[in-house]
Amino acid sequence: MADDFISIASDGLSAHIHPFGAELWSLKDAEGRELMTDADPRWWTGHAPLLFPYVGRSRGDVYRYQGQDYPMPQHGFARRRDFSVAERSGDAVTFRLEADVETRAVYPFDFRLDMRFAVEGRTLRMTATVSNPGETDMPFSFGYHPAFAWPLPYGGAVEEHRVVFEKAEPALIRKVGDEPGLIALESVASPVEGAVLAPTHKMFEGDALIWDQLESRSLFWGVPGQRGLQIDFPDTPWLGLWQKPGGQYLCVEPWAGMADPVGFEGDVWAKQGILRLAPGEERAFRMDVSLTG
Repeated sequence: MADDFISIASDGLSAHIHPFGAELWSLKDAEGRELMTDADPRWWTGHAPLLFPYVGRSRGDVYRYQGQDYPMPQHGFARRRDFSVAERSGDAVTFRLEADVETRAVYPFDFRLDMRFAVEGRTLRMTATVSNPGETDMPFSFGYHPAFAWPLPYGGAVEEHRVVFEKAEPALIRKVGDEPGLIALESVASPVEGAVLAPTHKMFEGDALIWDQLESRSLFWGVPGQRGLQIDFPDTPWLGLWQKPGGQYLCVEPWAGMADPVGFEGDVWAKQGILRLAPGEERAFRMDVSLTG
């Protein structure tokens, strides 16, 4: 890892995070086996971007607030910003991003985003805390976007890997529609059988699979009966799964917020899943990744 990376470790895991985007680049077990994407540029060079202040794409890459249009790239700007280090120890680090002249030009709100990573045994705990130190209600959404190895380094072929949800997931799901990056208006049948999804590369030829009626707040990723990853996301009601077909990763993306639907013409408060943060308030979103077995 380059000198810019910050590493934290326990007796069971080590994590390497870059201050640019406060992005987790690597998560390894005690034997040094990588649990995240290989970031092969043929597929996708991302690792685990943070999605803030909006999840997904705004129609036309703009959003409207108080009658004015503001430019906003897909998944917001946090993933392309340098975070400062607010706190650091051997097994934990907190990164911080605060409003400045550049952010206010595209997102006219005071904000603070603290992103904490901590390793405890064989668990990586991630907590994003969004605060509003300003004087007006702040619209926002937040999401995680980590890419885990597919296949994981514990044996078992790609086609043997499963997503096993905490609960049965019979509801219809959403997919990307005709407008690039925007959500189709109609729902489609879920590929989940009971609580189990057997993912294939072909499933993602039409982009992400999106659960907006999700019962679970936890899932297992890996080959059933072998060591894998238990992923908990108690504070985010929606989930996306995504990859570029053929890549050696699967993105497990807990979201509080979503891309605009096809044809969307509303203002920011009408965006899907938008959250309202009053002055002086904060909202936290946790995601835990635990090595099983």
